[in-house]
Amino acid sequence: MVCVIVMGYRVDKQGSDQLNANLATTVHTEQTADLDALLKRHFGHNSFRLMQRRIITETLAGHDGFVLMPTGGGKSLCYQLPALVLPGVTVVVSPLIALMQDQVKALETNGICATFLNSSINSRQLIEREAQAVTGQFDLIYMAPERLMSPAGQSLLQRIRLSLLAIDEAHCISEWGHDFRPEYRMLGSLRSQFLQVPILALTATATPRVADDIVAQLHLRNPGIHRTGFERQNLFYDVRPKQRVFDQIFKYLSENATAEGIIYCHSRAATEQMAQKLAAKHIAALPYHAGLDSETRCRHQHEFVYGSLRVITATIAFGMGINKPDVRFVMHTTVPRNLEAYYQETGRAGRDGLPADCILFFSHADRAKIERFIEEKPDEREREHAYRQLQKMIDFAYATCCRTRPLLAYFGEAHDGDCGHCDNCKHPPTMIDATEDGRKLLSAVARTGQRFGLGYVIDVLRGSGDERINHNRHDQLSVFGLGGAQSKPYWRRLADTLIQSEQLAVSGDEYPTAHLTEASMPLLRGEARAEMVVPRVEPRRKKPRRATAESDGPVDAAMFEQLRTLRRQLAEQQQVPPYVIFSDASLRHMVQTCPQTDEQFLTITGVGQHKLKQYGPTFMAAIRQLRTGGDTPRGRT
Repeated sequence: MVCVIVMGYRVDKQGSDQLNANLATTVHTEQTADLDALLKRHFGHNSFRLMQRRIITETLAGHDGFVLMPTGGGKSLCYQLPALVLPGVTVVVSPLIALMQDQVKALETNGICATFLNSSINSRQLIEREAQAVTGQFDLIYMAPERLMSPAGQSLLQRIRLSLLAIDEAHCISEWGHDFRPEYRMLGSLRSQFLQVPILALTATATPRVADDIVAQLHLRNPGIHRTGFERQNLFYDVRPKQRVFDQIFKYLSENATAEGIIYCHSRAATEQMAQKLAAKHIAALPYHAGLDSETRCRHQHEFVYGSLRVITATIAFGMGINKPDVRFVMHTTVPRNLEAYYQETGRAGRDGLPADCILFFSHADRAKIERFIEEKPDEREREHAYRQLQKMIDFAYATCCRTRPLLAYFGEAHDGDCGHCDNCKHPPTMIDATEDGRKLLSAVARTGQRFGLGYVIDVLRGSGDERINHNRHDQLSVFGLGGAQSKPYWRRLADTLIQSEQLAVSGDEYPTAHLTEASMPLLRGEARAEMVVPRVEPRRKKPRRATAESDGPVDAAMFEQLRTLRRQLAEQQQVPPYVIFSDASLRHMVQTCPQTDEQFLTITGVGQHKLKQYGPTFMAAIRQLRTGGDTPRGRT
């Protein structure tokens, strides 16, 4: 049971009336010192990240707050550490069962009393945990909004000593957010029920409009607004042509032999096919989508989180509840519907602060598929909003300048460009004059009657012997074979470029056809120019990128992998995800410093007193044996 000194009062979890939830705003020096001690003891960090201390002290002073931090920026600590100080229990609203379970396991490993109440436990366990909550045996309780707002949940709230209400993934409360959940709307009623309890709303993705809506819907009272910025400097954004996608993916996985990650596909069938093709290449991969039964989805997710699965191929149904910090890549085989979804999905990579890759395979044909979904929306306002969002995503994919600039601009944040962690900044694109070829392509569209798809038009241009072309007598056209010197992918890229500049258009129906636009005529008459980006040659990087202080310095790859194996063995014994024991960043730090005393081990990133006691002897012994050429001891604690 945690016991600390706050503002001169002794506070413990059995409940003392010497301090209520509405703490004084003055933060004494002794409280500050205790926060530092708690941070190291339970979370293993030597210092707070940007804004964390301010958010925590304002929360302890009883103020409402709105926190906007990127994924991996340390949002959870902003309510987890106050939960150790406040006299009652902190209730955390979380949208997904998997997320609750992972966070509780991580807290327990750090010596913190926490639990969750959801449908994954039986009625007996539920009754036992609620009884323990009423007697003050937990620092934190995780609940879904549906359970919290049910009669049983409301009854529990009245019987516990509620000291803080933390609402994670708070963007779910806004109808303007990409993950809107109606159940979150009900949470606003809690403000009037618990006037003296601070409410902390946290999210990683919220435009200014969504942020304002969150504050309004939750009825936050003069909240502290904390925004730390959206840029994730350890993520490398890379947009590639959507050509021979599987070959590109397999090449990446071969060159990054230990990397684990997520591949997003546009359909359930596509996830199944991708997983099967990877498995045929001896890469451990399984699909995840809403068409699988609950048991199968849970098993596949478990195998990915626990490290026995290297790749999960998924639809957007996967990822929101994943708390796996060592995801080294996120790939999209089709363009997402908006930048907000793309930002959140790529944000599942590199949560440990180490370098990670975000690769988007893009073709303009993806746009037509999404537009067909948008057209099915019955509300005209929703359709217009969706079209605007999609256009921003397309503009990002076509950008020839720094990609971080348009990505952050979507969230209302300015960026000077030259981020250093996107393909365009690292390898500025080469532009070529494609005016003459553009005129050839537009002429082929016109001479075939604007009644065929791009594939057919390109076949005519390249002089294909396709039977349809001969039947339509298009082999007699003056443009037939005029583009035979260039490959199909070249003409596809040029077509995409002309579509983006509105010098060419493709219909949005089930069988898209290419046709001219008003902007086509100046190009055809030679009054306008067309430029196209030359595709980059892969691979572009031979050396690993340097991203953060935790990834700097030489690392003995063999020792690192041995420690990962030891960590996996311990995780299997304890039935927890490997990252709950130590993150990759912690293991790297161990390899770099080779600690052999308790004092040295405590300097490792993420090591506090609890982990020192539980895992220190085992890992120090392993490091000692590896340095002297012996075998790593099997995991045991």
